[in-house]
Amino acid sequence: MKRKAPAFPDTVLPIDTAQLAAHGNAVTCVLAGWRGPVSVMRGNDNVTGELLLVRPGVVHPVICSPGGAQVLYLNGLAFPGNEALAVRLDGPLAAVAMDAVNGKPEAGRELRDRLGEKDGYPADIADIAIAAMNDPMERLTQVQLMRRLNMERTRALRYFKAATGLTFRDFKRWAGLQFAARQMIEGASIRTAAMDAGFSDTAHLSRTFRLMFGLTPSDALEGLRSRHSAGERAHG
Repeated sequence: MKRKAPAFPDTVLPIDTAQLAAHGNAVTCVLAGWRGPVSVMRGNDNVTGELLLVRPGVVHPVICSPGGAQVLYLNGLAFPGNEALAVRLDGPLAAVAMDAVNGKPEAGRELRDRLGEKDGYPADIADIAIAAMNDPMERLTQVQLMRRLNMERTRALRYFKAATGLTFRDFKRWAGLQFAARQMIEGASIRTAAMDAGFSDTAHLSRTFRLMFGLTPSDALEGLRSRHSAGERAHG
């Protein structure tokens, strides 16, 4: 049985910095410039635009216009195309993507449909993924996974990767990072976010955060504070 829903929630990360270090996204993402274009690069390949869809797993730096950017991580969505690095979004698709970046749930669902996600996730994988995203401290083991899926270990691991796009180990790390990012967005300190997300200490979180996001948790927090202050001024 399939579910017409993401297996775990998408996350939007605001960035208030001129550049992200070279990193490889775990999942397909939308990169939106805040007040101007953004650029992603890999060797001689350079894609620039106000709204980009970026392929996962490709190591690249990001250059932002003044004001920074926002990144919408589309967990579990296969990259829809043959582009090696990224593709510019425009027209009606760009409008839907921008609404999704701005947190409109119905836009997120429509964006996934337009990008080719039709079948949703198997219910057993969705249950496991949602539980891991909501409580990364659960630390589900491979043995527990195979028992939950009622499959032999190798088959269970292949089934999990086919459904989510990530290996079981990478998924658990990504789930912990997403949880930590959401905790920080909600006001938690880096230390609290690291502990609650299952990292051994703040240094462990910082290393993994930079590897996957291209910036440190401290830089991310600064971006969150800056964006919050800008929002307060806009509504003041």
